[in-house]
Amino acid sequence: MKNALIPILGFAAASGTGKTTLLTQLIPVLRKHNIRVGLIKHSHHNFQIDKPEKDSFRLREAGATPVMLVSSHRRAIITEFPKPQEPTLDEQLGYFDQSQLDLILVEGFKREQFPKIELHRVELEQPLRYPEDNSIIAIASNQPIALARELMPLDLNNIPQIAHFILHIFLKNDD
Repeated sequence: MKNALIPILGFAAASGTGKTTLLTQLIPVLRKHNIRVGLIKHSHHNFQIDKPEKDSFRLREAGATPVMLVSSHRRAIITEFPKPQEPTLDEQLGYFDQSQLDLILVEGFKREQFPKIELHRVELEQPLRYPEDNSIIAIASNQPIALARELMPLDLNNIPQIAHFILHIFLKNDD
């Protein structure tokens, strides 16, 4: 990925596996190790981040694109695509300010080639992705599973173990 200026690590799994839940638990642990984390989440829905009664929505609906919302706390940029299109991760990385980050975590974009941890819940009875995706570097499962190729097995419910893998194996952080 030509627009990846820092390490990126994805989390790939079937819907309902708990990607967002895991990330909300994992990010604070990484932050405690002074890792500055950014996140890109791919959505398959036509989401809205502003509401019809807000000025930003009305201005965007009037045809302004991009629209930037800024306060003393945060900034959001809303850009309309000229026509609906499936985004690529590399293109989105080009718009993502990476200058103050150590790591970008990615939820989704599971069909693209970049390092990923596959999440697997045995009870969901979903097929594993790793046999067809060589970019998967570890599997976090809620039960031990037999793997057809050598990957790092992780416990989906052990956040410190997953953080250790990211810090010391993936990032090669010596702290």
